Amino acid sequence: MAKLYVRAVSVSCRNHGTRGGPTKSKWADEEEQGAAMKGFVFHGPGQASWQDVPDPALKEPTDAIVKVGVVTICGTDLHILKGDVPEVRSGTVLGHEAVGEIVEIGGDVRSVRPGDRVLISCVSSCGRCRFCRDGAYGQCRGGGGWILGHLIDGTQAEYVRVPYADLSVHPLPATLRGEDAVLFADIFPTSYEVGVLNGQVRPGDTVVIVGAGPIGLAAIATARLFAPERIISVDLAPARLEAARRLGADAVADVHEAPGQLVADLTDGLGADVVMEAVGVPESFELCTRMVRPGGHVANIGVHGKPATLHLEDLWSKDVTITTGLVDTYSTPVLLRLATAGRLPTGQLVTHTFPLEQMAEAYDVFAKAAQTGALKVVLGGEQHAEVAVPAA
Repeated sequence: MAKLYVRAVSVSCRNHGTRGGPTKSKWADEEEQGAAMKGFVFHGPGQASWQDVPDPALKEPTDAIVKVGVVTICGTDLHILKGDVPEVRSGTVLGHEAVGEIVEIGGDVRSVRPGDRVLISCVSSCGRCRFCRDGAYGQCRGGGGWILGHLIDGTQAEYVRVPYADLSVHPLPATLRGEDAVLFADIFPTSYEVGVLNGQVRPGDTVVIVGAGPIGLAAIATARLFAPERIISVDLAPARLEAARRLGADAVADVHEAPGQLVADLTDGLGADVVMEAVGVPESFELCTRMVRPGGHVANIGVHGKPATLHLEDLWSKDVTITTGLVDTYSTPVLLRLATAGRLPTGQLVTHTFPLEQMAEAYDVFAKAAQTGALKVVLGGEQHAEVAVPAA
């Protein structure tokens, strides 16, 4: 059954510094004239296109409309295109990470105003439900959680509606480039919260990170904040292992060349204090459980689409803690301060840039990372480089 949304301008009413009242913004006038924007729209497994879509409109007084300046592509977006996330309906604009400018806000929004440059978090928070009150925003039961590009239209467009704007966008300092800031929408808080903090990395630890994609590399960078004795990166791509060294890994290992033996040799046979899984396949999770020491932690970060075997016949007596998690993004303000202070190597993670309208080409480059060497692909921003996509 079709739904009719009637937009009451009076609830959207802080217009460039005016709190309350029925004044319409320039954006509202354009919307009522039937303006259309471009967005990257999912049409079912293997099908998506950059096309005209309706401009977003405020639906709740807690919403904000953001003009998108910089976006990136996540591995989860590739899972959606493969059909691995059935909740995503045909016709949905993809994307859950962006930097942009606030152009309109609902009447209840207090933390930002039109003209503010903001980071859009990959997770939205109602701020009222039990989980949000505990800081577990990823589990929000009040209409938030991971909704952008999943249950509602996302950020891979010229404009986006952001629910619960007070808790779901972060004002950015002028000194932090959009191309760097966008990495704090997802990969840095994910690797930090689900990997480093869940894994309880401590000074002097031996830390193993299986997977040297963007999440694994961000885990290396954030684990170093806790002064471990060594970080070991495991992957199958030589270029990614080299990137891991540049980001601060003390040792690297090809997954096909007995990484468990390297870990044993470096720890006098004990195993690693913390092992993070940043791939999302059964074999890598099982490898993690073989490399952890008794009393250690296995922190799963990867998105899994298939069952993995839990070898309790080996683990039951080892006092091993295994954690999983969806990012909550409670750490985003701290991480942004660290980035502004130059403590996190954001620039080394962005390998390819495109203008927004080349979304399809950017997806090809990101999906073919083994051939292109792509880590993070960023669209928008001040500078763009066209990248030739190799033949499949």
